[in-house]
Parts: sequence; structure tokens; C-alpha cells
Amino acid sequence: MNKFIKILGVSLLTASMTVTSSLAAPSVSELEKSKKATQSEVSSLQTELTNLMTKINKLEEDLVTKGEEVAQAQEDLKAAEAKEQEQYQGMLLRIKYMYEAGDTNFVENLLSSESIGEVLNQAEYVQNVHTYDRKMLKEYEETKKEVETLKTTLEQELANMEAMQKEFEGDKKTLNNTIAAKQSEIADFDKQIEAAKEAAAKKAAEEKAAREAAARKAAEERAAKEAANNNRPSNNTSPSNNGGGNSNGGGSNNNGGGGSSSGGDNSSVNIPSDASKASVIVSTARSYIGVPYVWGGTSRNGVDCSGLTLLSHRAAGISISRTSGAQRSGGKRVSLASALPGDIVGYPGHVGIYIGGGQMIHAPEPGKSVCVASIYSCGNPSDFTRYW
Repeated sequence: MNKFIKILGVSLLTASMTVTSSLAAPSVSELEKSKKATQSEVSSLQTELTNLMTKINKLEEDLVTKGEEVAQAQEDLKAAEAKEQEQYQGMLLRIKYMYEAGDTNFVENLLSSESIGEVLNQAEYVQNVHTYDRKMLKEYEETKKEVETLKTTLEQELANMEAMQKEFEGDKKTLNNTIAAKQSEIADFDKQIEAAKEAAAKKAAEEKAAREAAARKAAEERAAKEAANNNRPSNNTSPSNNGGGNSNGGGSNNNGGGGSSSGGDNSSVNIPSDASKASVIVSTARSYIGVPYVWGGTSRNGVDCSGLTLLSHRAAGISISRTSGAQRSGGKRVSLASALPGDIVGYPGHVGIYIGGGQMIHAPEPGKSVCVASIYSCGNPSDFTRYW
């Protein structure tokens, strides 16, 4: 009876430990479930961010085009104003010749006319000159007003698009912050899950040790009980344990030999194909320092970020795309550790020319000029692209 009670006690202890172990499992499971839900949120946010970046890239293309239209309208307006002024000055000159310096000759011509037809022709000529001048001046004035209206409209559209870009940038920043927070949550879940697994493993080991100890104790007690019930002498000869324990395991000859790493590091360092072009890219970018930011600009009068990188590469005889998104998707991608002066530093919706030492030359934004800045002044660089 006593033996049965002890065996029952060991069984109940084992069952109790099993129940305790199973109760710990939901903690890890719940953590994994929460982590999975957060990862799903991050995935959704990443999709939203990708869609937003597509909009930002498209908006940049529109801003470049609109900036070029504004620049053309400004040139057309200057031409119209110059033409108007030229015509006006011409009219004044003709009036002066006819009515001031040339009035006597004009009257003499009228008086010396041999017929009334010639007189009328002379008078008609004067009238026609005035009519022509009035007509041309009116046309130029109307053209100037049309160009001024177009320029104003384009500038307003550009301002609206810039406001939209800032709104997109704000949304992008919010999304990035949210994603970072969610990723931090995931990292925290990983730590909690790891800690929970370690605790569960430790508890399982302790329970296993306790079960093994209880089993040994029960076996010892059982053996002792059986020995006590056995009245035979304890020095009874028992068969020698000659049970062929000759363990010929032999397989210890670990002739693995495969540890000879003959290849070494197969990764090769990318040697620049033409460093002289990189030097031209950097020096050209430097020459634009102080030039104002102008959407769609590709001249000394103004450049935008991708316009600066375009001109810098063009000076080195390298043709690249016009907008930042297209520039970042072309060329050869290099890491920050491998980046060299002349590479393009890329960010979502922005680019600059890397000049080494964590510095770049870029056209920051409307209202500012081309300058030297830290590559982290626009956030963490997304990529580096090489075309030389």
C-alpha cells in the first residue's frame, strides 16, 4: 500500500509539472500572435509608404515640368516687353521725323505734288503709319498681358504643387516614424519572446530534473523494498555483467578534412572605372554653390536637386535621367562604406553629389541655394548611385 501511494505521488507530481508547463506556453504564443499582428501593420504601412513615394516621384516630375514652363513664360514676357518697347521707340522716331525735323519737307512734298492723288497718297501714308503703330502696340500690349497672366497662373500652380509636396513629405515623415515605432515594438516582442522561451526552457529543465530525481528515488525505494522482502543473502553471486560491452564505436576517426577554406574572401572591391570623371562631377557641383533653387532649372540662373546632379554628370560626359527617382534607379548601387566623391546621394524625392567625409553638395529646396551639407541633413541616406 505504501509503495502504491509513493508511486501515485510521483505520478501526480509529474502530471502537475506537465500542467504547469502547458500553462506557460500561451504566454509565448500570445507574444508571437501580437508580434505577427504588428508585423502585419508594418507591412500595410510599408505599402502605404511605397504608394506615397510613387506620388512624390510623380509630383517631382510635374514640378520640374512646371518650373520649366514658368522659366519659358518669363523669357517670353521679357521678349514681349522688349518688342513693345522697340515698337514704341520706332513710332516716336517716325513721329519726330515727320512732325519735328521732317515737317517742312513733308509739307513741301505735299505742295509739290502734281496731283491731288499724290497729296492723298501722302496723307494716307501718314495715317497708315499711325494706324500700324497703334495696331502693333496694341498687339504687343495684349501679348504681354497674356504672358503675364500665364506666368502668374503657372507660378500659382507651382506654389500649389510645392505645398502638396510639403504635405506629402509630412505624411512620409509620419509614416516613417510610425513604422519605426512599430518595428521597435516588434524588437521588444522578440526580446519578450526570447525571455519567455528561456524561462520556459529553464523551467522545463528543472521539471525534468525533478522528475528524474523523483523517478530515481522511487526506484531506489522500490529496490530497497524488494531487497528487504528478499531473505536471501545480499552477497549472492550474480551473473557478471559481461554483456558484450565492447563498444567498437570506431567511428571516432573524424577524417572530415573539409575544413580547408581555400577560397578566402571572394568579394572583390569595385575599382572605379574613371576617377577623373568623378573629379569633374564634384568640381562642377562646387561651381554651382550659391545658385538659387529653381524648379526645373538647369542653368546658372537656377537649378533643382536633380538638375544639379544632371549638369554635374553632363560636364563629365555622362548622360543621366532628369528626375531624382529615375537617377536613383539607374547606375550602379554602392554602399555607404564604398561611396566615393562623385557618387549620387539618394533620399526619397531628393538627390545630391557626395564629396566625401560625410558631406555632399545639393540644392536643398525652394528659397535656398546650392550648398555643402552633411549627408544626414536630409535624414539617413537611402542609397548611393555611381554612373562613372
